[in-house]
Amino acid sequence: MIHPLSFIPVERQGRFFWPLVILALAVMAAMNLIGAPLKTETAPAGIISYELAGMVSEAGKILASWDAPAREHAAFVQGLDFLFIPIYAGAIALGCRMASGVLRRKGWALASLGSPLAWLALLAALLDVIENIALVLMLFGAPANPWPQIALWCAVPKFTFVALGILYALFGGVVHLIGSKR
Repeated sequence: MIHPLSFIPVERQGRFFWPLVILALAVMAAMNLIGAPLKTETAPAGIISYELAGMVSEAGKILASWDAPAREHAAFVQGLDFLFIPIYAGAIALGCRMASGVLRRKGWALASLGSPLAWLALLAALLDVIENIALVLMLFGAPANPWPQIALWCAVPKFTFVALGILYALFGGVVHLIGSKR
């Protein structure tokens, strides 16, 4: 299977990967800081509670727990998330490519998972865009079917694909570090 970032030469992967990782961590930290007022008794995980509401009644309760300034924070977080999406997807996809290379050099069968997991990172990005549209429609309108369900149906696989990609990339990084110390 062809990797979605196969156009990046192997020797230049680190030049793209590390800035993407640093940028992803910075944007994620900013989103967490800006999103702090979104953590309420009704939404203990803030914007993530909203993403996973799944029902009109639950989304309505979460939105009702946010005052006007908190809703402005939610809107800003959603805007930042649109910036964050290509950054994290690129970092994860490239991390999967790099991990696949490490595992291939070691002769491990897990090397074949790099490309599919990279594609899943890009699918996660698409799901995140759809999820964000649903969340924004409710934020600036009102919770109505099918938006909470669409957000949930996009968020669960998105989080799963992102977690799998990160775990694979980290595994490849650990294998690389262990191999370089020998």
